[in-house]
Amino acid sequence: MKIRLIAVGKAPRWLAEGFDDYARRLPANALRLELVSPGRGRTDEERMLAALREQELLVVWERRGQRLSSEGLAKLLGRWRMTGRDVAMLIGGVEGLGAAAKDRAAHVLSLSDMTFPHQLARVLVAEQLYRAWAIDNNHPYHRMRRP
Repeated sequence: MKIRLIAVGKAPRWLAEGFDDYARRLPANALRLELVSPGRGRTDEERMLAALREQELLVVWERRGQRLSSEGLAKLLGRWRMTGRDVAMLIGGVEGLGAAAKDRAAHVLSLSDMTFPHQLARVLVAEQLYRAWAIDNNHPYHRMRRP
């Protein structure tokens, strides 16, 4: 399965390296993560929507979206893999995302009730996708201590 994270703006080098680190950790034969910078459009949202491929399942990351645990994201990732479809994820820029993106999305998810810079959110999403993969594959990266 391929996940394309579509995000506007250019991240500082240290954030780009963070994203790349988590993307490289994922086994390419199971889950590939790619960062996509959208083309032209009047608004950030229009640019990102124009970058979507028809067959992709759309996931929007938005502060007011559904909150999941890492285990919940792992279950969702497993369901996405079962569909056989690739996934496109949108992270809004400073303008945020409007109804056009949210209405088209199969899932509107939240990283937190807190607000993060959209460049940092890329790294957080990449880390959580790696963690979800680790959970699904009993990889030691995700070690939950039991009470």
